[in-house]
Amino acid sequence: MAALASGTSLIVPSACTATGKSSLSCASSSVYGLPALQIRSRRSPASTSCRASQRRNLQIVAASDLKEEMVEFANAEKRWRTQIAEGKVKSLSAKEAGYTYQLSDYVLLDVRPSYQRNKAWVKGSVWIPAFDVDTSASPGVLSQKFMTFMMGGWWSGASVNKRNERFMADVVANIPKSANIIVACQKGLRSLAACEHLYKAGYRNIYWLTGGFDTAGNEDFEREGPVPLQLAGIGGMSEFIGWTDPQRRLAKTEGWQYRALFFGRLLVVFLAADLALIGLQQLSSFFRELGQ
Repeated sequence: MAALASGTSLIVPSACTATGKSSLSCASSSVYGLPALQIRSRRSPASTSCRASQRRNLQIVAASDLKEEMVEFANAEKRWRTQIAEGKVKSLSAKEAGYTYQLSDYVLLDVRPSYQRNKAWVKGSVWIPAFDVDTSASPGVLSQKFMTFMMGGWWSGASVNKRNERFMADVVANIPKSANIIVACQKGLRSLAACEHLYKAGYRNIYWLTGGFDTAGNEDFEREGPVPLQLAGIGGMSEFIGWTDPQRRLAKTEGWQYRALFFGRLLVVFLAADLALIGLQQLSSFFRELGQ
């Protein structure tokens, strides 16, 4: 951080300033109302006005970058779905995909990141992640991980991923171009993007698992791993208290014991939060009395 001029009492840079570049997570901080810079200064009104102008400019640039990324993503998703309409890629429901995979020589290509794959996978499937967890410890990545956690990762369990640069090379090395391939991920979007790359590489018998493993039933695939396939994509606090769509769908078939488990966890969370609040109040009173 640059040295502060004399007379400036506090300057707090945003995540974007810390990383030195704009990104989707950094831009989100401005969109959600978090100021790019918070400044308390005893300098002249002209200096304060200049700082405010710089702050507004940073917010405008971040919001512009976010808008461009959202437009780019929307266009890409539209292009991916056009593959289905043009017949380049055929869609299958989870039940259809499971039936086809078990009774034929089709290859099931799992493109999920490792943290989802390790929870549950289809027996005999080929795992080549299109994206995986970014384990680097560079300042930019660490800042992005912090922002991801603060912007909802604590609730959803979302992580910072990076593109697998060897994805297509590994696919070509392991799967012949004449094969019938069912491409699957957890929610269906990454696998649809992967279908586009497969088609460009010369694969023509491509099938897409619509909605991903989130839509799979317990009987659709021969599963391996500690949890059902439809629960492999959840995490964070929402998973702990059962506050996700896959868990609610599963609760309809699992009975009252399954619901009672998460109701009990929810009570534990509320009780822990209440005890923490009481503890903070008592600690505050203790220090206040100590200072008198």
